[in-house]
Amino acid sequence: MVRPDNLSNEAEFSPILSSLKDIHAKYRQNTGGKIATYIPELAKADPNLFGIALVTADGQLYKVGDTEHLFTIQSISKPFVYGFALEDHGIEHVLGKVGVEPTGEAFNSIVFDERRNRPFNPMVNAGAIATTALIKGADHDQRWSRLLDKFSTFAGRPLDIDHAVYVSERATGHRNRAIGYLELNFGMVDEPITEHLDLYFEQCSILVSARDLAVMAATLANNGINPISGKRALETRYVKNVLSIMHSCGMYDYAGEWSYRIGLPAKSGVGGGIIAVLPGQFGIGTFSAPLDEQGNSARGIQVCEELSDHFKFHMFKSRTTTVVVVRRTYRGDTIRSKRHRGFPLPIGRRTREHLPYNQRQLAAPAIEHHQPRPGIRRIGVA
Repeated sequence: MVRPDNLSNEAEFSPILSSLKDIHAKYRQNTGGKIATYIPELAKADPNLFGIALVTADGQLYKVGDTEHLFTIQSISKPFVYGFALEDHGIEHVLGKVGVEPTGEAFNSIVFDERRNRPFNPMVNAGAIATTALIKGADHDQRWSRLLDKFSTFAGRPLDIDHAVYVSERATGHRNRAIGYLELNFGMVDEPITEHLDLYFEQCSILVSARDLAVMAATLANNGINPISGKRALETRYVKNVLSIMHSCGMYDYAGEWSYRIGLPAKSGVGGGIIAVLPGQFGIGTFSAPLDEQGNSARGIQVCEELSDHFKFHMFKSRTTTVVVVRRTYRGDTIRSKRHRGFPLPIGRRTREHLPYNQRQLAAPAIEHHQPRPGIRRIGVA
């Protein structure tokens, strides 16, 4: 199942696309936030670029603005690598190495779960480095090839890295090295620590667009199957684990308020991207480089909040349903029905003998002589 990038007639006249255009116009002039500078190459980003993309679980694409502009994925890579680690090792092994509890701390905080001797969750840098260390492979090249292939399957196209950003991160990533070596010292990760760190710097330097992020998010919404290519990117059984950690920890020290206001599993990156997922429905990808105080895209937050409020996307928004989720099961050999089932025969063949004994005297004599009205066809009568 391969769909063209151009919008179909259905998408062109969709209320979703119309709303995306309105929201893009509303926040395009927003100049709030600051571009990340702690990685020198990121400081070169254009603050005026702004794109919004939404991809449904059946592969319909809606986009407006600078959705094809490439930027580095940064921390948005973390939930995907966590999913890959789950595929490599299973839930219990990964839980033994990386927890799933929110910290309420900034993404680069040096804080660990001392009771369990592990990072608190895979969305902060400490947990992400430990997660990357779990990716299998004979050497660096094989491990990196596996990672890049898996990201490409999620995006539905071949991806590559921004080598300038990678070199910049590697040259200035002293805090991440400190985290990695602390984890090695306490037995949270094993050697080769330098290889693990290089892989981490590389995964953060992968180039994506807002459209790519929307496709990747929609793949999670579609139980791990890319809705554009039809290829499986993640085993279905691990999708819920990835989405759960995104919902509780994906937005760092803004995660609680994000859940309260917007209510979608999400992940941000200091490159200016945000992904959000409504399971079974769609994925959102936004790009705008200026960041708020928590390190999240300022425009991206506003876009997601407006979409969630306008379309009632919040996962905990009450929705009317006629489907009863909780049911009671009965066995016919253990209960007796108290319900009178009525006549077992077509109305034209009913007699008093077909009634229960205590009702026969009450039945109208005409029942035995009933004739259907002219023009009425008998159903089930030979």
